[in-house]
Amino acid sequence: MSVRNVVHENLYFDSVALMRVAASLDDRPGIEAVSLVMATDANRDVLSDAGLLTDEGRAAGPNDLIVAVRGNEAALVEALSDADAALSQPWSPTDGTASPSHAASPRRLVGAPEGANLALISTPGRYAAAEALKALRHGMHVFIFSDNVPVQQEVMLKQEAHQRGLLVMGADCGTTILNGLPLGFANAVRRGDVGLIGASGTGLQQISTLLDSMGVGISQLIGVGSHDLSAEVGGLSMLTALDALAEDPSTNVIVLVSKPPAPAVAGEVLARAAAAGKSVVVSFLGSDVRAPAPQVVVASDLREAARAAARLSLGADVPAVEAPDLSPLVDTLPGRWLRALYAGGTFAYEAELLLRPVLGAISSRVERYAPGRVPRLPDSHLVLDLGDDVFTSGRPHPMIDPATRIEFLRAAVRDPASAVVVVDIVIGHGAAEDPAGALAPVIAEAAGSPTAPLVLAFVVGTGHDPQNLGEQEQLLRDAGAVVVDDSTTAAEVAGDVLTKIGATR
Repeated sequence: MSVRNVVHENLYFDSVALMRVAASLDDRPGIEAVSLVMATDANRDVLSDAGLLTDEGRAAGPNDLIVAVRGNEAALVEALSDADAALSQPWSPTDGTASPSHAASPRRLVGAPEGANLALISTPGRYAAAEALKALRHGMHVFIFSDNVPVQQEVMLKQEAHQRGLLVMGADCGTTILNGLPLGFANAVRRGDVGLIGASGTGLQQISTLLDSMGVGISQLIGVGSHDLSAEVGGLSMLTALDALAEDPSTNVIVLVSKPPAPAVAGEVLARAAAAGKSVVVSFLGSDVRAPAPQVVVASDLREAARAAARLSLGADVPAVEAPDLSPLVDTLPGRWLRALYAGGTFAYEAELLLRPVLGAISSRVERYAPGRVPRLPDSHLVLDLGDDVFTSGRPHPMIDPATRIEFLRAAVRDPASAVVVVDIVIGHGAAEDPAGALAPVIAEAAGSPTAPLVLAFVVGTGHDPQNLGEQEQLLRDAGAVVVDDSTTAAEVAGDVLTKIGATR
């Protein structure tokens, strides 16, 4: 195998487009690894660790784009040529696919159609704040998909937006649905009277899709970025969005979701929720908050948040779905460890929150990982967020490209010490075309082995998503996985099985 780097000087590109170009090349015959990244010091270190950096890449500057490919010589030439052709195409701002005309995707804000009031920023993080500030000064609300934006810049942008009566969604904002228009990763959910606001992209997706399955629709779904409820940012965007939904006549119930906010920020958000004049469900995972008023309901997990919002919207309880009884499988499982391999960071956090009291110590790290190398799993329970920067620097997010997850899943199902493996499948706009189909062969390969662990899976999506919820679930069942309805149930079932293993050995 050979390694080649092609450097495009003074060029940065939409990160979603870069991810999709990499994903389109990565699974070709003769290609072992592909990465498209800006040539920052950190990204060059990642490429070097992965054995994907050449002298050309080492000489690149931080404003340059590196296309790095490892494979056989013939495949390399073709892949690099196709990457160059793909990067020269205009890109659709909604789905990242090639667009028939440059007019559909202006490369500069000054080229945006007259009257446009929303800008989606998906450049590398070091450039995002400058582009977002331009958009705000053009009177646009801003959705910032980019991650690695310094928190000081996020604060500056949100203060600027507040002064102008605008909303900044992000940075590191994974999902939003405004008036039915999906931005980033989002699902095809029915319209209705529940408005969601969250500093958790996959948490918002889980709640919105569960509501859809309960017959409840969404008025608006507003992501505010993973750092919004920190002490530094102060919940500026959540407070702005909460005020907007309080005034929105199409919204009757409001749901707030986040990992633990800073205590002072939580207090301010709860006070604003109590004054909203509407029912509000608050799910601040892992945070010990109390409802400040009768119209505010506190939910401890994502499933409870969805059920509470559905009850308020419908005026009636929603029947609970029974979790499967896997007791008959307990004596057949050879290992003892949990391997939870999530694409959604909130799901990883929720799982740790639910399982630590049951299982005790849980690792959330692995030894230094490089793409293309067999992961080394610890001799302990493991919950991984494979969407973390450790795994996505220089590679697409696992919701777009399953390559990293396949490496970890293969290692987990082949490890005789594994007892339960948990995976999430997130479908919808922006996600991979067939994520369950990519994982199913690895699950099926292990299913017939006497050392095979139990594979638990859940799919976040709806029947109207391009990938189709029912079809994705069936692919997993056919491969030998046990499919449950949601992230909370998956963690609870895993904990129950592992507890019974501990009780019988």
